[in-house]
Amino acid sequence: MTITVNGEDLDVGDDASVTDVVTRLGLPDRGIAVAVDGAVVPRGRWSAHTMTSGAVVEIVTAVQGG
Repeated sequence: MTITVNGEDLDVGDDASVTDVVTRLGLPDRGIAVAVDGAVVPRGRWSAHTMTSGAVVEIVTAVQGG
């Protein structure tokens, strides 16, 4: 199935979780936040939150500075 991650289409398996998507993209599991269809998914629920076809995922990285 296809989902959209930060504006780019990504093909994932039917049972892909947020954790699967983050891992596939090679992102660290700390310092990022993930929203699926406009709702932030708490880190503790990443492995249980599965994607649906057409889901829109936004992943943002924490930045330090001032």
